[in-house]
Amino acid sequence: MSHTLPTLPFPVEGGIPPSISPKQLELHYNKHHNAYVTKLNGFCADNATLAQQSLEDIIKTTDNKAVFNNAAQHYNHSFYWNCLTPNGKPVPAAFQAQLDATFGSVAEFQAKFSAAAMAQFGSGWAWLVRDSDNKLKIVTTGNADVPITTGETPLLVCDVWEHAYYVDHLNRRDLYLESFWKIVNWEFVASQ
Repeated sequence: MSHTLPTLPFPVEGGIPPSISPKQLELHYNKHHNAYVTKLNGFCADNATLAQQSLEDIIKTTDNKAVFNNAAQHYNHSFYWNCLTPNGKPVPAAFQAQLDATFGSVAEFQAKFSAAAMAQFGSGWAWLVRDSDNKLKIVTTGNADVPITTGETPLLVCDVWEHAYYVDHLNRRDLYLESFWKIVNWEFVASQ
């Protein structure tokens, strides 16, 4: 099975307004994400078992850290792109009720999520997940780690690797997170 860079739900040359410039998106998608896909395909070309596995199966079963890192980063980035849309989408009422019940309000959820993302040391990801008890929770993962390996269902992710924002915000993760909320595709999040 060959892995491919997913088609984005928006054109690269337009960026993701108002938060991610075309240059930032071009580097993140065509350079960083594409590198993970290319490396993963190299591993699959050399291993018939890997070549037959789905991306999620590779992530859940491999004991090769390099294979895991590239497969998980492909998964994480593909999920991230789907969580974003130019100018954002409103939170559907039914999902807003879930956020309100769990976190107090959408604004309180966003504040807690952003605080967790800011506290993630070094490179990683901030996630809204549904756990095995069907409860919403905020988790962070370092490097390429992904919640599907612990039985959690991802709903929303924010990439907090510096390559996600360095062109637009230099090393200001706080400014990136502030702008992140303007482009969240809540319809996708709620559909997970």
